[in-house]
Amino acid sequence: MPTAVIFDCEGPRLSDEERAFFKDVDPWGFILFGRHCESADQISAHCDELRECVGRADAPILIDQEGGRVARMKPPVFPAHPAPAVFGELWKLDPSKAREASELNGYLLGRLVSDCGVNVNCIPMLDVPQIDADPVVIGDRAYAKWPDIITAIAHAHIEGLKKGGALPVIKHLPGHGRSLCDSHHDLPRVCAKKHDLLGCDFQPFKSLRDEKMGMTAHIVYEAYDAERSATLSPVIVNDVIRGEIGFDGLLFTDDLKMKALGGAISDRITGAYDAGCDIALACNFSLAEKKESAGALRDLTGKAADRARAAMAELQTPDRGGTDEAYERLNALVKPALA
Repeated sequence: MPTAVIFDCEGPRLSDEERAFFKDVDPWGFILFGRHCESADQISAHCDELRECVGRADAPILIDQEGGRVARMKPPVFPAHPAPAVFGELWKLDPSKAREASELNGYLLGRLVSDCGVNVNCIPMLDVPQIDADPVVIGDRAYAKWPDIITAIAHAHIEGLKKGGALPVIKHLPGHGRSLCDSHHDLPRVCAKKHDLLGCDFQPFKSLRDEKMGMTAHIVYEAYDAERSATLSPVIVNDVIRGEIGFDGLLFTDDLKMKALGGAISDRITGAYDAGCDIALACNFSLAEKKESAGALRDLTGKAADRARAAMAELQTPDRGGTDEAYERLNALVKPALA
């Protein structure tokens, strides 16, 4: 059985040493970054070799292709997609067109990645931004400022993404919108009261709790657990994400290399498992670091394995027809929101 981890490679293609390591460790899946996305042919070949080395033709391969500034597959090689906030601006002008554009954008993002062999796109981001939130980690990555609008746009994106042949991951549970710093660099602390979090931040996640995959936030929510970030907190995972929000899907950590977390890599992985996370997302580690962490990895069994199977069972085969007209329609729809 596979281990409950997602790894990446140091370069655009597998090295012989990485190939041997992955064959031995058998990670459940992989994730791609910009360095892995030189061309469509190169991505396809890389996806093929990743799956070959673990012997599973359906092994999940993830990517963060949100549109806007968070895009691993970048222009001019790949088409540009609007930032998520553009759909919130369009909603102000015409909610029906915003829904259409959102579903179309989701479909095209699904096609963009699935045509290259990637079957999981880590969207939508359901975080509700507050006025003093860090503009780098949130900013135009957020759809809107209101939970109901975020939910509506995200739902349309999800439906389109699935039609395009990729699966969604709701993030960052239970909400990154109050972060005053970037968790890539520091550990954010949120001091909001429980009723404020329940009434605002948690709402989009609660509305879309039936989705099959989600990702944690490396944030301390002092009202629930003043000592540990959500990724490492049994209180947040069990009482908030599984309890208050009601999400019972496959739960990934956010990237365990991020500086919000301290300690050895193996301790981060163990802490995430012990907190209740199903899958450790171990990105951007050197091969030596991966080998050091191997002893902390656990097999994907029990409820986590059931959740993984349920998630991947939702994968659809998309219509592989042309996309030129779809891009023309999308660009026409979002044009007023870009003015």
